[in-house]
Amino acid sequence: MPDMSASVSLAVTHLAPLAKEVDENKVTPGVLGFIVFAVMALAVWGLMKSMSKHMRKVDFKEADPSGEETAEAEAVGGAKPRQN
Repeated sequence: MPDMSASVSLAVTHLAPLAKEVDENKVTPGVLGFIVFAVMALAVWGLMKSMSKHMRKVDFKEADPSGEETAEAEAVGGAKPRQN
C-alpha cells in the first residue's frame, strides 16, 4: 500500500491558509448543508407517507380458532386464514 503521508501533508499545506480566513465565531453549514438536510427531510417525508399507505392496507384482525372468521372471510371474498 503506498504511503499517503506526502499527499496528506501537501493537502494540509494548501488548506491551512484557507482555515485562517474562516471566522471561528461564524462557522455555518452553508448552502450545501441546507441542501443535504432538505433532501433528507424530503426522503423521510416520502418514506413516512409510503409507510402510512402500506399500514392502512394491513388487516389487524386475528384468525378465530373456531372457524367463524373463515366463513366470514370467504363470504366477503377474502383469503382464508392460514391453518397451522
